[in-house]
Formats: sequence, C-alpha cells, structure tokens
Amino acid sequence: MTAIRHFVLGVDLDGVVADFAGGLKPVAAEWLGVADTALTDEISYGFGEWGLDAAGGYDALHRFAVKERELFARLPPIKGAPAALRRLDTIPEIRIRIITHRLYIHWFHKEAIRQTTDWLERYGIPYWDLCFMRDKAAVGADLYLEDSPENIRALRAGGHETIVVRNSTNRDLPAPGAESWDEIETLIRERVATWRTSTL
Repeated sequence: MTAIRHFVLGVDLDGVVADFAGGLKPVAAEWLGVADTALTDEISYGFGEWGLDAAGGYDALHRFAVKERELFARLPPIKGAPAALRRLDTIPEIRIRIITHRLYIHWFHKEAIRQTTDWLERYGIPYWDLCFMRDKAAVGADLYLEDSPENIRALRAGGHETIVVRNSTNRDLPAPGAESWDEIETLIRERVATWRTSTL
C-alpha cells in the first residue's frame, strides 16, 4: 500500500483565521476611554493609528487584553475561515499546521495556550500541529498563509511560498494574495493540484 504524501499548510492564526484587530478594537476603546467608532479600521502593523502611546503603548494594551479580557479566547473568526479549513482538512494530503507567535507575554504562556486551544475547539477548526513560534520558517510548510508584512517578507526571502492574507497592513505586498477565504481556498486547492502533479 502506497503511503500518502503530505502537503503541509502553515496557517497563521491572528489576522488569518482569528480577527485579531476586530477583537482587540473594543478592548482598546475601553482601555483608552473612547467609543469604538473613534478607532479606525485602517490600521498599520502595531496599531499606531489608535494613539496607544497616550495610555502606555501597545504592550500594555496587549497584556490587559489577554490577561484581563481573555482576548485569545474571545476573538471572532475571520469570515469563512473555520468552514474553509474544515473543507481543506478533508483533502487526504493536506496537513494543517497552525503557527502562531502568541507567547508574547512573559510568565503567561500557559494561559495563552489554554485560550488558544479553547478557541480552536469552540469554532471547530481542524489542525494536525499547533506551533507557538516567532520564526515561522523554522517549523516548515509547503505553503504559508500569513498577514504580517515582516513575516511575509522573511518567509519569501527564505524561498518559502506564502499567500498574503490581505488587510490594511499589507496591501502593498506582491501577489499571491487574497481578500477572502473563498479566494484563499481556491489558491490552496490550485497549489495542491500543482504539487500533486510535480511529485508523481
């Protein structure tokens, strides 16, 4: 019996599967003492547009959001992401490897991991591996889904094929990229089909 060859899909979590900016926005409004509507959705990486420096900066907000508001457990999913990943998981060759850099707060790793796994189960998101790493390339994947401009540039510079999950932080980066999970799923299926023929 011939063993099935695996196509590893490296999936970032925040900004790709979980709506990090959308979930953080009401917490940031609370932190700053302003209405949600006062905070723009057209943000750059680091949320400089929200004026966080006046209240201790991004790190202070992040710590408050994760520790006091359980941010990682309460984020809304990106529209279409859970269902698309469930469909992709039915393709025998695909192995979904979630790669996230959520161990951001010192001495709070256990809670960050708990919130993350609870969230993945709550939304029925399938995965074979769950990796908490900053250096995404060190994990290894045949194709990456990523939204961070810094990570995308680093992955591509290392020769790793990466789909840009489009948002206001990365619209200047070259294709391949996708605005929705319908587009992402199509690109993945096309890439897997090419991979199948190239490895025969």
